[in-house]
Amino acid sequence: MRKFKVAMVQHKVPTSNVGENTELAIRYITEAKADGADFVLFPECFLSAYQFPKICETLQSVEEIETNDEFAKWCEDALDDGCTYLEKIRRVAKELSIGVEITCFTKGKKYPQNTAFIIDRDGSIILKYSKVHTCDFDLERYLESGKEFKVCHFDGICIGVMICYDREYPESARELMMQGAELILVPNDCDCVRPFRLRELSVEAMQNMVGIAMANPPGENSGCSCAFHPMVWGHQENSIIVADEEFEGLVYAVFDMESIRKYRDTEDLGKFRKVNAYKHLLS
Repeated sequence: MRKFKVAMVQHKVPTSNVGENTELAIRYITEAKADGADFVLFPECFLSAYQFPKICETLQSVEEIETNDEFAKWCEDALDDGCTYLEKIRRVAKELSIGVEITCFTKGKKYPQNTAFIIDRDGSIILKYSKVHTCDFDLERYLESGKEFKVCHFDGICIGVMICYDREYPESARELMMQGAELILVPNDCDCVRPFRLRELSVEAMQNMVGIAMANPPGENSGCSCAFHPMVWGHQENSIIVADEEFEGLVYAVFDMESIRKYRDTEDLGKFRKVNAYKHLLS
C-alpha cells in the first residue's frame, strides 16, 4: 500500500453514556469511510468517556475508597471485550471494510484499565492495548496499568499504540520501533498540547523513523490532532497536519508508506544503538 489515509476524531464526548457514545462513534466511522479513509483513530476513552467517580478527586489510596458505592459501580461498568457496544463497532467496521481504533475503560483483574482496541476491516480485534504509563500522580492511580507494548499488522502496515501519557516516555515509542512499528497511533485526551507536546511527537517520529498520528478532543489549548512523518532530512518540518484547537470533527492525514519504508531502509536513526550503555533503563 502506497497511501494510507487516517481519520482522526477530534471530539469530546459530553457524558459517560456508552450507548450514545457508541452511536456517535459509528457516525464518525461512516463519515470517514465516505471520505475515503482507511482507518479511524479515536481519542482516549471515547466510548466510556474519560471520567472518574467524584470520590477519586480526593486522591486517597484505592484501599480507602474501593468499598465506596460509586467507585464500585464505576469499576463494574468498565467494558469487557465481548460487550454489545464493542460488537456494534466491530460490525460497522466489517460492513464498511474500514479499520478502527476505539477506546474505553475496560475491566482489569480488579480495577479498570485504559484500553485501545484495533479492529481490522473484517471486524476482528487484532490488538488490545492497555495504557502502560498511567498518570499515577492523579486520577489514573485508580487504574491498572498495562504490562507491555504491542504491535499488529493492518493492511500490511505494522502498527503500534501509545495512549496519551505514554507519549511522555521516549521508551514507549522506541519499544514499538524495536517491534517493527511503521506507524504509531496515539489516542489522547489532554491540554497544553502546543507547542511542546507537538514537538515531542515530531521528535519521536524522527528518532524512531515512524509515522505518528494523534487524536485529541477539542478545547482551549487542547485539540491539535496531528500527524507526523519521519522524513526530516531535506524538509523544513515533518508535520503532515495539525488541527486547530477548537475544531470539532474529522482530521485527515495521508501517510506515504512507500516513501516511509524507503526512508527507513536507507537512514540510520535507531539502527546503531549501544545497548550495553543503557544499564539504568531497567532499574
